[in-house]
Amino acid sequence: MSLFLEYSLVGLASGGMYALIALGFVLVFKGTGVFNFAQGELMMVGAYVYLSVTQFLGAHWAFGLLAAVAAGFALGALIERSVLRPLAGQPTLAIVMATVGIGLVFKGAAGLIFGPDQRQLPELLPRKPVFLGEMPIPGGVFWTFVVSLGIVLACLAWFRFTRSGVAMRAAASSQANAFAVGIDVPAISAATWGLAASTGALAGVLLSALNSLTPHLGDLALAVLAVLIVGGLDSLGGVIVGGLVIGWLQAMTGAYLGGSWREVMPYLVVLAVLLVRPHGLFGRKEIERI
Repeated sequence: MSLFLEYSLVGLASGGMYALIALGFVLVFKGTGVFNFAQGELMMVGAYVYLSVTQFLGAHWAFGLLAAVAAGFALGALIERSVLRPLAGQPTLAIVMATVGIGLVFKGAAGLIFGPDQRQLPELLPRKPVFLGEMPIPGGVFWTFVVSLGIVLACLAWFRFTRSGVAMRAAASSQANAFAVGIDVPAISAATWGLAASTGALAGVLLSALNSLTPHLGDLALAVLAVLIVGGLDSLGGVIVGGLVIGWLQAMTGAYLGGSWREVMPYLVVLAVLLVRPHGLFGRKEIERI
């Protein structure tokens, strides 16, 4: 039982990182209806900004984190303004392929500038094990969970209780109605992309500090597709539940069934969820009159 609880806690803690990575996807989809395949590369860019500021320039980690978040926000807003906005009204496939192209450009540029080698970021969070009773949890995993969960909950509260968050929800629901009540929809769309990119930058820094940084870091973002499908593509609360469920499942299957089942089991759960609730556990069910 003690081992079961220990594996469960580590899995749930890992799920917090999954939730933070998935948050950027949900913010863009909830705010603009676009699935952003470049979200992982925005994570990677934020991590390289942090690396450049802290290691190459020798600045304090707090300044590096601030620079990564600011660069992520500016880059997200720039992508929306220069690439996505001119594609407004085009088929969804064209917009999706544009995000795929953006991601490939960022990955290639990072490889040219920084090279393919792995780089280790300066330690950001304490790595000393945290004990819950007699059960140890790796410090990096525990504190990453705390930070990730705090960011997701803050975004959830912001969307629900602030004027700008309500404006984003209104613009996502109906741009025509949002324009009618005086909401600046283009500005809201740019802010949504900027916010999603900044949370992605934070996730990239935290993930790279736990492991390592390469131009292929963004590939890990697609691993949260299971989280998005289980929780719902347009549910901020769903990313928390989905992240915790997938993190726990991976820990349990890896511990008791072996590593080969670790990556398979979440997608078996995804298939089950799709059969019962195609829009996810907490996603909004849309009904259209044809």
